[in-house]
Amino acid sequence: MTPAGPAVLKFGGSSFGSPAAYGELARALADRLEAEERPLAVVVSAMPGETERLRERLYEVDPQPADERVAGLLTLADTVSAQLLAAALHRLGRRATVLSGHQVGLTTDGTFMWARLEHIDPAPLRHALTGHEVVVVPGGQAVDDRGRPTWLGKNSSDLSAVAVAVALGADRCEIHSDVEGIHSSDPNQVAGTRLLRQVSYAAAAAMSSHGAKVLHRRAVALAQQHGVAIVCRHNRAPFTTGTVIGPVGGPADAVVLNLRSTVLEYPGRRVADRAHEAFRSEGVDTVRLADGPRVAVIGGYLDQAECQRRHGLVPGRVVGIPVIEVSGGRSTVHVAADEDAAVRLAQKLHDNLPTHLEPLLTRPSSGGHP
Repeated sequence: MTPAGPAVLKFGGSSFGSPAAYGELARALADRLEAEERPLAVVVSAMPGETERLRERLYEVDPQPADERVAGLLTLADTVSAQLLAAALHRLGRRATVLSGHQVGLTTDGTFMWARLEHIDPAPLRHALTGHEVVVVPGGQAVDDRGRPTWLGKNSSDLSAVAVAVALGADRCEIHSDVEGIHSSDPNQVAGTRLLRQVSYAAAAAMSSHGAKVLHRRAVALAQQHGVAIVCRHNRAPFTTGTVIGPVGGPADAVVLNLRSTVLEYPGRRVADRAHEAFRSEGVDTVRLADGPRVAVIGGYLDQAECQRRHGLVPGRVVGIPVIEVSGGRSTVHVAADEDAAVRLAQKLHDNLPTHLEPLLTRPSSGGHP
Protein backbone atom coordinates (compact mmCIF):
# COMPACT_ATOMS: atom_id res chain seq x y z
CA MET A 1 0.00 0.00 0.00
CA THR A 2 1.47 3.36 -1.05
CA PRO A 3 1.88 5.77 1.89
CA ALA A 4 -0.28 8.89 1.75
CA GLY A 5 1.26 12.30 1.23
CA PRO A 6 4.82 13.37 0.40
CA ALA A 7 7.79 11.79 2.15
CA VAL A 8 10.10 14.17 4.02
CA LEU A 9 13.83 13.38 4.08
CA LYS A 10 16.90 15.22 5.28
CA PHE A 11 20.51 14.60 4.23
CA GLY A 12 23.36 16.09 6.24
CA GLY A 13 26.60 17.45 4.85
CA SER A 14 28.39 14.10 5.18
CA SER A 15 26.11 12.81 2.41
CA PHE A 16 27.93 15.04 -0.07
CA GLY A 17 31.60 14.19 0.16
CA SER A 18 32.15 14.93 -3.54
CA PRO A 19 30.18 16.32 -6.50
CA ALA A 20 29.52 12.75 -7.63
CA ALA A 21 27.59 12.13 -4.41
CA TYR A 22 24.76 14.33 -5.67
CA GLY A 23 24.26 12.06 -8.64
CA GLU A 24 24.34 8.96 -6.43
CA LEU A 25 21.69 10.40 -4.11
CA ALA A 26 19.58 11.55 -7.06
CA ARG A 27 19.49 7.99 -8.39
CA ALA A 28 18.43 6.68 -4.98
CA LEU A 29 15.69 9.29 -4.78
CA ALA A 30 14.54 8.37 -8.29
CA ASP A 31 14.28 4.73 -7.17
CA ARG A 32 12.13 5.79 -4.26
CA LEU A 33 9.87 7.82 -6.52
CA GLU A 34 9.35 4.74 -8.65
CA ALA A 35 8.74 2.47 -5.66
CA GLU A 36 6.34 4.66 -3.70
CA GLU A 37 4.76 6.83 -6.40
CA ARG A 38 4.59 9.91 -4.19
CA PRO A 39 6.56 13.17 -4.20
CA LEU A 40 9.52 13.93 -1.97
CA ALA A 41 10.49 16.97 0.08
CA VAL A 42 14.26 16.76 0.61
CA VAL A 43 16.16 19.03 3.02
CA VAL A 44 19.92 19.21 2.50
CA SER A 45 22.98 20.64 4.23
CA ALA A 46 26.10 22.11 2.68
CA MET A 47 29.05 20.03 1.48
CA PRO A 48 31.65 19.49 4.22
CA GLY A 49 33.79 22.57 4.74
CA GLU A 50 31.74 24.90 2.51
CA THR A 51 30.20 26.87 5.38
CA GLU A 52 33.56 27.31 7.06
CA ARG A 53 35.13 28.54 3.84
CA LEU A 54 32.48 31.23 3.58
CA ARG A 55 33.00 32.10 7.22
CA GLU A 56 36.74 32.52 6.72
CA ARG A 57 36.18 34.73 3.69
CA LEU A 58 33.74 36.91 5.61
CA TYR A 59 36.11 37.34 8.55
CA GLU A 60 38.91 38.32 6.18
CA VAL A 61 36.73 41.19 4.98
CA ASP A 62 35.36 42.12 8.42
CA PRO A 63 36.79 40.56 11.62
CA GLN A 64 33.59 41.57 13.48
CA PRO A 65 30.78 41.16 10.95
CA ALA A 66 27.20 42.03 11.81
CA ASP A 67 24.97 39.03 12.51
CA GLU A 68 22.86 40.01 9.50
CA ARG A 69 25.89 39.53 7.22
CA VAL A 70 26.78 36.19 8.83
CA ALA A 71 23.26 34.82 8.44
CA GLY A 72 22.97 36.11 4.88
CA LEU A 73 26.27 34.63 3.72
CA LEU A 74 26.77 31.33 5.55
CA THR A 75 23.38 29.94 4.57
CA LEU A 76 24.37 30.23 0.90
CA ALA A 77 26.47 27.08 1.31
CA ASP A 78 23.28 25.06 1.85
CA THR A 79 21.67 26.74 -1.16
CA VAL A 80 24.54 25.56 -3.36
CA SER A 81 24.00 22.01 -2.13
CA ALA A 82 20.27 22.19 -2.87
CA GLN A 83 20.86 23.47 -6.39
CA LEU A 84 23.41 20.73 -7.10
CA LEU A 85 20.98 18.01 -6.01
CA ALA A 86 18.21 19.55 -8.09
CA ALA A 87 20.59 19.60 -11.09
CA ALA A 88 21.43 15.91 -10.56
CA LEU A 89 17.72 15.06 -10.46
CA HIS A 90 17.08 17.09 -13.60
CA ARG A 91 19.80 15.15 -15.36
CA LEU A 92 17.84 11.97 -14.62
CA GLY A 93 14.71 13.50 -16.11
CA ARG A 94 13.04 14.18 -12.76
CA ARG A 95 10.98 17.29 -12.11
CA ALA A 96 12.72 19.04 -9.21
CA THR A 97 12.81 22.56 -7.83
CA VAL A 98 14.49 24.43 -4.98
CA LEU A 99 12.73 26.52 -2.34
CA SER A 100 15.24 28.68 -0.47
CA GLY A 101 14.71 30.41 2.86
CA HIS A 102 12.71 33.35 1.49
CA GLN A 103 10.43 30.99 -0.46
CA VAL A 104 9.77 28.02 1.82
CA GLY A 105 7.32 29.62 4.25
CA LEU A 106 9.33 29.57 7.50
CA THR A 107 9.27 32.83 9.50
CA THR A 108 11.37 33.54 12.59
CA ASP A 109 11.83 36.25 15.17
CA GLY A 110 14.17 39.14 14.36
CA THR A 111 17.31 37.38 15.59
CA PHE A 112 19.62 36.79 12.65
CA MET A 113 21.68 34.02 14.28
CA TRP A 114 20.09 31.10 16.16
CA ALA A 115 16.70 32.51 15.19
CA ARG A 116 13.53 31.08 16.70
CA LEU A 117 10.90 29.67 14.36
CA GLU A 118 7.57 31.46 14.85
CA HIS A 119 5.37 30.57 11.89
CA ILE A 120 5.09 27.78 9.32
CA ASP A 121 3.13 28.54 6.15
CA PRO A 122 2.36 25.28 4.31
CA ALA A 123 1.22 26.96 1.09
CA PRO A 124 4.60 27.38 -0.70
CA LEU A 125 5.65 23.77 -0.20
CA ARG A 126 2.28 22.33 -1.13
CA HIS A 127 2.09 24.49 -4.24
CA ALA A 128 5.61 23.49 -5.33
CA LEU A 129 4.80 19.81 -4.93
CA THR A 130 1.81 20.06 -7.26
CA GLY A 131 4.16 20.63 -10.18
CA HIS A 132 7.29 18.75 -9.14
CA GLU A 133 8.28 15.29 -8.03
CA VAL A 134 10.97 16.58 -5.67
CA VAL A 135 11.20 19.86 -3.78
CA VAL A 136 14.70 20.48 -2.40
CA VAL A 137 15.04 22.80 0.62
CA PRO A 138 18.36 24.22 1.88
CA GLY A 139 18.56 23.52 5.62
CA GLY A 140 18.71 26.13 8.36
CA GLN A 141 17.22 28.97 6.31
CA ALA A 142 14.26 31.20 7.07
CA VAL A 143 13.30 34.89 7.06
CA ASP A 144 12.03 37.32 9.66
CA ASP A 145 8.76 39.20 9.27
CA ARG A 146 10.57 41.79 7.13
CA GLY A 147 11.84 39.17 4.70
CA ARG A 148 15.46 39.37 5.85
CA PRO A 149 17.48 36.09 5.84
CA THR A 150 17.84 34.40 9.24
CA TRP A 151 19.74 31.32 10.35
CA LEU A 152 18.18 28.67 12.59
CA GLY A 153 21.51 27.62 14.16
CA LYS A 154 24.10 24.89 13.91
CA ASN A 155 22.64 21.51 12.81
CA SER A 156 19.37 23.31 12.10
CA SER A 157 18.74 21.35 8.90
CA ASP A 158 17.02 18.94 11.30
CA LEU A 159 14.70 21.74 12.39
CA SER A 160 14.02 22.68 8.78
CA ALA A 161 13.14 19.08 7.98
CA VAL A 162 10.71 18.73 10.86
CA ALA A 163 9.14 22.08 9.96
CA VAL A 164 8.68 20.83 6.39
CA ALA A 165 7.05 17.66 7.76
CA VAL A 166 4.69 19.77 9.86
CA ALA A 167 3.81 21.95 6.87
CA LEU A 168 2.98 18.88 4.77
CA GLY A 169 1.12 17.02 7.51
CA ALA A 170 3.61 14.13 7.49
CA ASP A 171 3.63 11.77 10.47
CA ARG A 172 7.37 11.07 10.17
CA CYS A 173 10.56 12.78 9.13
CA GLU A 174 13.62 10.80 8.04
CA ILE A 175 17.03 12.15 9.07
CA HIS A 176 19.92 10.63 7.08
CA SER A 177 23.48 11.00 8.36
CA ASP A 178 26.82 9.17 8.47
CA VAL A 179 25.68 7.22 11.52
CA GLU A 180 22.45 5.29 11.47
CA GLY A 181 21.14 6.62 14.76
CA ILE A 182 21.76 7.87 18.26
CA HIS A 183 24.55 6.16 20.18
CA SER A 184 25.38 6.13 23.86
CA SER A 185 28.31 8.44 23.01
CA ASP A 186 30.10 9.75 19.95
CA PRO A 187 31.23 6.54 18.17
CA ASN A 188 34.00 8.48 16.44
CA GLN A 189 35.61 9.34 19.79
CA VAL A 190 34.50 6.67 22.25
CA ALA A 191 34.89 2.90 21.92
CA GLY A 192 32.14 0.43 22.74
CA THR A 193 29.14 2.69 22.17
CA ARG A 194 25.75 1.12 21.63
CA LEU A 195 22.96 2.11 19.31
CA LEU A 196 19.76 3.30 21.02
CA ARG A 197 16.88 1.88 18.99
CA GLN A 198 13.97 3.75 20.59
CA VAL A 199 14.48 7.15 22.23
CA SER A 200 11.83 9.39 23.72
CA TYR A 201 11.42 12.99 22.65
CA ALA A 202 12.47 14.11 26.13
CA ALA A 203 15.67 12.05 26.16
CA ALA A 204 16.67 13.14 22.65
CA ALA A 205 16.08 16.80 23.51
CA ALA A 206 18.16 16.53 26.68
CA MET A 207 21.08 14.91 24.86
CA SER A 208 20.94 17.50 22.09
CA SER A 209 20.81 20.46 24.48
CA HIS A 210 23.99 19.15 26.10
CA GLY A 211 25.83 19.04 22.80
CA ALA A 212 25.20 15.56 21.39
CA LYS A 213 25.66 15.82 17.63
CA VAL A 214 22.50 13.92 16.88
CA LEU A 215 19.60 16.30 16.36
CA HIS A 216 18.74 19.95 16.84
CA ARG A 217 16.96 20.32 20.19
CA ARG A 218 14.25 22.56 18.75
CA ALA A 219 13.66 20.01 16.00
CA VAL A 220 12.82 17.44 18.66
CA ALA A 221 10.54 19.89 20.47
CA LEU A 222 8.70 20.77 17.25
CA ALA A 223 8.32 17.08 16.37
CA GLN A 224 6.88 16.34 19.80
CA GLN A 225 4.46 19.27 19.56
CA HIS A 226 3.04 18.00 16.27
CA GLY A 227 3.39 14.24 16.80
CA VAL A 228 6.02 13.73 14.09
CA ALA A 229 8.21 10.66 14.55
CA ILE A 230 11.89 11.26 13.75
CA VAL A 231 13.45 8.28 11.98
CA CYS A 232 17.27 8.28 11.95
CA ARG A 233 18.77 6.45 8.97
CA HIS A 234 22.17 5.94 7.39
CA ASN A 235 22.88 8.10 4.35
CA ARG A 236 24.29 5.32 2.20
CA ALA A 237 22.59 2.28 0.66
CA PRO A 238 20.86 0.27 1.98
CA PHE A 239 19.83 3.29 4.12
CA THR A 240 19.32 1.27 7.29
CA THR A 241 17.17 2.62 10.10
CA GLY A 242 18.86 2.92 13.49
CA THR A 243 16.86 5.05 15.93
CA VAL A 244 13.25 6.13 16.09
CA ILE A 245 12.43 9.14 18.28
CA GLY A 246 8.90 9.33 19.53
CA PRO A 247 6.68 9.46 22.63
CA VAL A 248 8.31 6.44 24.28
CA GLY A 249 11.79 5.00 24.49
CA GLY A 250 14.08 2.73 26.44
CA PRO A 251 16.88 3.78 28.80
CA ALA A 252 18.97 6.55 27.23
CA ASP A 253 22.04 6.54 29.45
CA ALA A 254 24.80 8.31 27.56
CA VAL A 255 27.96 10.40 27.72
CA VAL A 256 27.84 13.58 25.67
CA LEU A 257 31.16 14.75 24.24
CA ASN A 258 31.30 17.78 21.99
CA LEU A 259 34.81 19.14 21.54
CA ARG A 260 33.43 22.46 20.31
CA SER A 261 31.78 23.14 23.68
CA THR A 262 33.67 25.20 26.25
CA VAL A 263 33.45 26.01 29.95
CA LEU A 264 33.85 29.69 30.83
CA GLU A 265 34.72 30.93 34.32
CA TYR A 266 33.68 34.38 35.59
CA PRO A 267 34.77 36.57 38.54
CA GLY A 268 31.65 35.72 40.55
CA ARG A 269 28.34 33.88 40.52
CA ARG A 270 26.29 36.94 39.59
CA VAL A 271 28.43 37.58 36.55
CA ALA A 272 28.13 33.92 35.58
CA ASP A 273 24.34 34.14 35.94
CA ARG A 274 24.30 37.18 33.65
CA ALA A 275 26.45 35.42 31.07
CA HIS A 276 24.21 32.35 31.19
CA GLU A 277 21.15 34.49 30.48
CA ALA A 278 22.96 36.51 27.80
CA PHE A 279 23.88 33.42 25.78
CA ARG A 280 20.44 31.91 26.16
CA SER A 281 18.78 35.17 25.07
CA GLU A 282 20.56 34.73 21.74
CA GLY A 283 19.40 31.14 21.33
CA VAL A 284 22.62 29.46 22.45
CA ASP A 285 22.38 26.38 24.69
CA THR A 286 24.27 26.76 27.96
CA VAL A 287 24.51 24.92 31.26
CA ARG A 288 25.02 26.92 34.44
CA LEU A 289 27.40 24.78 36.50
CA ALA A 290 26.57 24.45 40.17
CA ASP A 291 30.17 24.32 41.42
CA GLY A 292 31.23 27.93 41.12
CA PRO A 293 30.89 30.81 38.64
CA ARG A 294 31.09 28.67 35.52
CA VAL A 295 28.98 28.36 32.37
CA ALA A 296 29.23 25.60 29.78
CA VAL A 297 28.57 27.01 26.31
CA ILE A 298 27.33 24.16 24.15
CA GLY A 299 28.64 23.74 20.63
CA GLY A 300 30.76 26.07 18.56
CA TYR A 301 29.99 28.43 15.69
CA LEU A 302 29.59 31.44 17.98
CA ASP A 303 31.76 34.48 18.51
CA GLN A 304 31.67 34.19 22.28
CA ALA A 305 33.70 37.34 22.94
CA GLU A 306 31.45 39.45 20.73
CA CYS A 307 28.30 38.01 22.28
CA GLN A 308 29.56 38.83 25.78
CA ARG A 309 30.67 42.30 24.70
CA ARG A 310 27.20 43.07 23.35
CA HIS A 311 25.78 42.29 26.76
CA GLY A 312 28.33 44.37 28.66
CA LEU A 313 30.26 41.40 30.00
CA VAL A 314 33.98 40.89 30.32
CA PRO A 315 34.63 37.61 28.45
CA GLY A 316 34.86 34.59 30.72
CA ARG A 317 38.09 32.63 30.96
CA VAL A 318 38.11 29.31 29.10
CA VAL A 319 38.87 26.61 31.68
CA GLY A 320 38.06 23.44 29.78
CA ILE A 321 35.63 21.28 27.85
CA PRO A 322 32.41 19.89 29.36
CA VAL A 323 31.82 16.14 29.32
CA ILE A 324 28.23 15.45 30.31
CA GLU A 325 27.01 12.19 31.79
CA VAL A 326 23.31 11.45 31.32
CA SER A 327 22.07 8.58 33.46
CA GLY A 328 18.86 7.75 35.26
CA GLY A 329 17.23 10.92 33.99
CA ARG A 330 19.92 13.13 35.56
CA SER A 331 22.75 15.08 33.96
CA THR A 332 26.17 15.59 35.53
CA VAL A 333 28.68 18.00 34.00
CA HIS A 334 32.38 17.15 34.29
CA VAL A 335 35.12 19.50 33.10
CA ALA A 336 38.22 18.30 31.24
CA ALA A 337 41.26 20.50 30.74
CA ASP A 338 41.70 19.92 26.99
CA GLU A 339 40.53 17.77 24.08
CA ASP A 340 42.70 14.74 24.89
CA ALA A 341 41.59 14.79 28.52
CA ALA A 342 37.96 15.16 27.43
CA VAL A 343 38.14 12.07 25.21
CA ARG A 344 39.78 10.03 27.97
CA LEU A 345 37.19 11.17 30.50
CA ALA A 346 34.32 10.41 28.15
CA GLN A 347 35.65 6.89 27.61
CA LYS A 348 35.98 6.31 31.35
CA LEU A 349 32.47 7.59 32.07
CA HIS A 350 31.02 5.55 29.23
CA ASP A 351 32.72 2.39 30.47
CA ASN A 352 30.98 2.93 33.82
CA LEU A 353 27.47 3.49 32.44
CA PRO A 354 24.77 1.03 33.53
CA THR A 355 24.99 -2.05 31.36
CA HIS A 356 21.30 -2.58 30.72
CA LEU A 357 20.61 -2.79 27.01
CA GLU A 358 17.44 -2.45 25.04
CA PRO A 359 16.21 -5.66 23.36
CA LEU A 360 17.77 -6.08 19.95
CA LEU A 361 15.25 -5.25 17.27
CA THR A 362 15.16 -6.65 13.78
CA ARG A 363 16.54 -3.97 11.52
CA PRO A 364 13.85 -3.01 8.99
CA SER A 365 14.52 -3.47 5.32
CA SER A 366 14.95 -0.24 3.40
CA GLY A 367 14.39 -1.65 -0.04
CA GLY A 368 17.70 -0.20 -1.17
CA HIS A 369 16.50 3.42 -1.39
CA PRO A 370 16.22 6.25 1.16
